[in-house]
Amino acid sequence: MDKKSLIGLGLIAVILGIWIWLSGPTKEQIAKQKHIKDSIELANQKALEAELKNKTQIIKSNFDSIKAPAVENDSLKQVAENQNYIDFANAIHGNDSISSIENEKVKVYISNKGGQIVKVELKEYSRSGEQTPLVLFEKDSTEFSLILSAYNKAKVFKTSEFYFKPIKLNEKSLTMRLQTLQPNSYIDFIYTLNANDYIVNSGFNLVGMQTILSSNVDDLQLNWKMLFPSQEKYIVKERQAATVYFKQLENKPDYINPMKDEVKELTDADIKWVSFKQQFFNSTLIASTKFERGGSLIETSGRANTPGVVKAVRTELGVKYNHTPNEKFEYKFYFGPNHYNTLKTYNEELEGIIPTGWSIFSYINKWMVIPLFNGLSGLNMGIVILILTIIVKVILFPIGYKTYLSGARMRVLKPEIDALNAKFDKNADPMKKQQEQMALYRKAGVNPLSGCLPMLLQFPILIALFAFIPAAIELRQKGFLWADDLSTYDSIWTFGKVPFISWAYGDHVSLFAALMFVSTLIYTYMNSNLMPQQNNQMPGMKFMMYFMPVIFLAVMNEYAAGLSWYYFLANMMTFLQNYGLKFIVKDEKIRAEIDANMKKPQKKGGFAARLEEMAKQRQADMNKSRGKK
Repeated sequence: MDKKSLIGLGLIAVILGIWIWLSGPTKEQIAKQKHIKDSIELANQKALEAELKNKTQIIKSNFDSIKAPAVENDSLKQVAENQNYIDFANAIHGNDSISSIENEKVKVYISNKGGQIVKVELKEYSRSGEQTPLVLFEKDSTEFSLILSAYNKAKVFKTSEFYFKPIKLNEKSLTMRLQTLQPNSYIDFIYTLNANDYIVNSGFNLVGMQTILSSNVDDLQLNWKMLFPSQEKYIVKERQAATVYFKQLENKPDYINPMKDEVKELTDADIKWVSFKQQFFNSTLIASTKFERGGSLIETSGRANTPGVVKAVRTELGVKYNHTPNEKFEYKFYFGPNHYNTLKTYNEELEGIIPTGWSIFSYINKWMVIPLFNGLSGLNMGIVILILTIIVKVILFPIGYKTYLSGARMRVLKPEIDALNAKFDKNADPMKKQQEQMALYRKAGVNPLSGCLPMLLQFPILIALFAFIPAAIELRQKGFLWADDLSTYDSIWTFGKVPFISWAYGDHVSLFAALMFVSTLIYTYMNSNLMPQQNNQMPGMKFMMYFMPVIFLAVMNEYAAGLSWYYFLANMMTFLQNYGLKFIVKDEKIRAEIDANMKKPQKKGGFAARLEEMAKQRQADMNKSRGKK
């Protein structure tokens, strides 16, 4: 910067300084401005204090008058409730209370909220691992209500939302009343227990309700829903058994598949009863006459991820309403065990909820197993199963004898079979070989399939027991040897979840199932040696004979220990039976019979002859087919 520029800037600075000094306020002006500022601040402070005081007075006034609006709000609420509930407005408030009735078998708890049964205890049974009476269901897991369409469908109410009053109570009888605002209009729910019974006789009375309920609705509706609580040792097995059964007037009892979640409409026939079936107990609603088919349904839904809950079920059932001043609809509840003879005494086909097996197989359980279990109920159930096995083996002894005799004949005929096999090499015509074998069997008087039919005749008993024993309440919580409950699997080692193994086999080792498996392998080995020619004629048969016990082990490891115990005993008795038959059925005698048969003139006919003829016809068809080519 040059000298002239510096001089210019200096002059500008001097001029600005002189101007600021000359234009600044005097001391009097500064004092006056300070006074004005202080006055403004004081005025603002007073205004703020006045505003705070005013707000405080408003808050205090609101606080002092808070009770008056509450009264006003309560009045408005009462008006709204009167408008919503009309004749039922007096029953929407109350204090929860529980009444009970009981006899020697059950204790039933009834709530004034809804006038419904909210808890049932079965005095003769207990939950697995507990000593107190078994609770079939509790308040938080059930709801039973009558759906009321009122005022020409303008309103719909559920009795479960209203408070009832007990008007008659003794040890075995209780009436719960829902009183409306009309003096002569009310609903009664009635509950009565008979002595030493699982039945609760019930029903509802509608008195003077024809002016309240819709005149254009001919059916009322009973709604019942429940969450099944876990009662047993293994909830997985409970979920596999829990479902809903139902009986329509024209049909046999039916049910929803326990492995499915389903909503089923019951519109094709009127309904007699609906049963909420658990593994060993049930809660059943039975109409004295019928529930209407229109609008009725049942539903099951699984709760696999809900601890302690087996399954959720519900039903909606139609009830005829005739719009008269006094109407009564009677029904009854069964709260008790799935015991065949007990259910059968009520003549309602309730025993149909117990899986006794399909068709003809069920008669094995009904005529033999169930009477035996009941007749010997005083003994240990493991011993009862032993007695059952002995009886079955005695009945099936003729079949076992036929099976053993057929195997013995095939065994004695082995030299001729070996010679025939040596005659035909690998390149020989298989049909020709088969014809020769059939001719040999016919000549010797041996039926190669005679041992198979007797074995098949034993299957109905096995299938019947497979269905019934896991559901037999006679075995529930009955221990034997190391098993503390024969109705479910016995576990001597629980190793936990292992990939694939847990899926195919389970997370534990059942000793009864293991014994059954080993004895079955031994039986298979003995049987294959008894009839070696049959195995040679059917490629792959030997593999299947040894593979099936493995599959059976995977199933039985999580099945009832009582059933594995039966199968194990049946195998062991078969060993003893075959060992004893060795001293009765002599190979020398059979050999003599075969030799005598071979010397006799051959007769046409018989099963072996038919097999031979079939083989010849098949050979002829093959030759004809080759000739065309």
